[in-house]
Amino acid sequence: MKILAVSGYSGCGKTTLITRLIPLLKAAGLSVAVIKHTHHDVEWDAPGKDSYRHREAGARQVMLVTPTMRFSAEPLAEADAVPLIAHVAALSPCDLVLAEGFKHEPVPRIEVYDAALGKPWLYPEDSRVLALASDTDPVTHLPCFPRDASDDIARFILDWFHHAKLS
Repeated sequence: MKILAVSGYSGCGKTTLITRLIPLLKAAGLSVAVIKHTHHDVEWDAPGKDSYRHREAGARQVMLVTPTMRFSAEPLAEADAVPLIAHVAALSPCDLVLAEGFKHEPVPRIEVYDAALGKPWLYPEDSRVLALASDTDPVTHLPCFPRDASDDIARFILDWFHHAKLS
């Protein structure tokens, strides 16, 4: 499985870009998984439900299976300290994992940038940035795409994927 991070500051458009890329990459024959990093605790279960009670009782992992979905949760005291590669190992096999966020993980990435946020670029300091998706035109040797140029960005990812596969 190849891993490509889509990184940038909160609100820059990472999720929008990823949701546009997935169908394009899928149409090109890739199976794609996404791991999203969030700084917020999220509860997918509800107190009183059986799966919640199983977790509260100390189950190491709980999986809820519905007619069309499967949800799995396991408590990790320091989940932010777990390397991305360990999270990827918990996924079912696929061709490409898009890791949303994960700015500090040692993986190749596309930086998504929104000038209106007033945040600094990652790419001058981060040599893992392969390309930029931005609403501005920075002076750089890196490939730079408009954030809404999903087709072009998908072609770039496919070229990278096939080249990385040969390496």
